[in-house]
Amino acid sequence: MRGYGRSSVYPRHEAYALEEIVKDMLELLDALGRDKAVWVGHDWGSPVVWSLASHHPERCFGVANLCVPYFARGFAPDTLVPLVDRSVYPEAQYPVGQWDYQLFYEESFDKASAAFEANVRNTVKALFRKGSPNGKGKPSRTALVRRDGGWFGGTGQAPDLPMDTDVLTEEDAHKYAAALEGNGFFGPDSWYMNRGRNLEFAANAVNGGKLIMPVLFLHGEYDYTCETVTSRLAEPMRQDCSHLTEVTVRSGH
Repeated sequence: MRGYGRSSVYPRHEAYALEEIVKDMLELLDALGRDKAVWVGHDWGSPVVWSLASHHPERCFGVANLCVPYFARGFAPDTLVPLVDRSVYPEAQYPVGQWDYQLFYEESFDKASAAFEANVRNTVKALFRKGSPNGKGKPSRTALVRRDGGWFGGTGQAPDLPMDTDVLTEEDAHKYAAALEGNGFFGPDSWYMNRGRNLEFAANAVNGGKLIMPVLFLHGEYDYTCETVTSRLAEPMRQDCSHLTEVTVRSGH
């Protein structure tokens, strides 16, 4: 995944558009000498897999995605905001609901990246945390990022939280932090900077974006940003996947 780990890091936002990532995945498949695969994605990996399935169904035996459902019209605030659960996010207080953080990247990109980079190990510990049933029916913290002036409020860096050892080992934390320190956050954050390009790419899907291969979707019961269990967020996926299996997992994102 561009910008992460030992993958390539590019200096321009548009290099992280989904169309470019899909090309990477097809080149990977070709390099492995395979015509088709079962593709599995999570977080931004899910829109990558959905885009593969919608643009190159002949390269997919089937697809499985965690937490982020399919949007034939594209994964962007334009398609997400109309599905916000207004019982949790009243429009006057939360105009874009839990997707507020995505607009923060668009409006304050340098500030967002700087806060993550200020102390990368603390960033990793803060973000890699298990879900909890205690957050059910409450607004996700992602709904307040612009109001608070950033992911970590006005502090400009992640707090030094105890590591969630149910999610991370010390070795994992070290590897993630080392990779992110080496690459920086320009790449990871740039994934949010291609709203228009990604919507345009989605509009060019084959079969009008309808998926006919086997699809497995895993709902995170305690994922309160991609809240798909009680909200309408998964409705478009159900309309556009003809062979869909859904499973709910007691986990966060």
